Amino acid sequence: MNEKKLILIQTALQLFYTHGINSVGINEILKQSGIAKKTLYNHFSSKDDLVLATLIYRNDIFNQWFKMTLDSESSGEKSILALFYGLDDWFNNKVPELSVFRGCFFINTAAEYSVVDSPIRQYCRSHKQEIRSLITNKIRLFIEAPEEISTLTDIIFMLKEGAIVSALVEGNKNAGKSCIPVVTRLLNIK
Repeated sequence: MNEKKLILIQTALQLFYTHGINSVGINEILKQSGIAKKTLYNHFSSKDDLVLATLIYRNDIFNQWFKMTLDSESSGEKSILALFYGLDDWFNNKVPELSVFRGCFFINTAAEYSVVDSPIRQYCRSHKQEIRSLITNKIRLFIEAPEEISTLTDIIFMLKEGAIVSALVEGNKNAGKSCIPVVTRLLNIK
């Protein structure tokens, strides 16, 4: 990727994640990045195009961390537990590649776009589907019945999403760890 394009994406992501998309104008991104307006518009046709690029960039970073967290344990059950310990690290700013915790960039972004079928909202939905699929793949390691896999995936996914929202909205930095006793019982881990 072109260096200036990458700088624009990284700068926009940092500003959007910190302040919200609707609170950040193109001029602020240009000022922070030191990139000329003409260069920005050579790479992005609109602010929404830049927002989509930041979502793609964050998706790559987040999914790499998420996969690494799940793969840190060899058994499917323990990889699901690792997910909630990983959330605890993220909420408590122990995951530098995800930057200071300000909630889920995809939830935050979707909340700022009211048009359900916009490309931005569709990408946010796609990200969540990818995360759900990664969870499903780990659950398949210890459950065979498709209906049970689906049900447990839904529960784990919703616990994860709820913990993220609780950590942001309520400031509950222990929300990930708070899920562990429930997850342990669900998975029959001793």
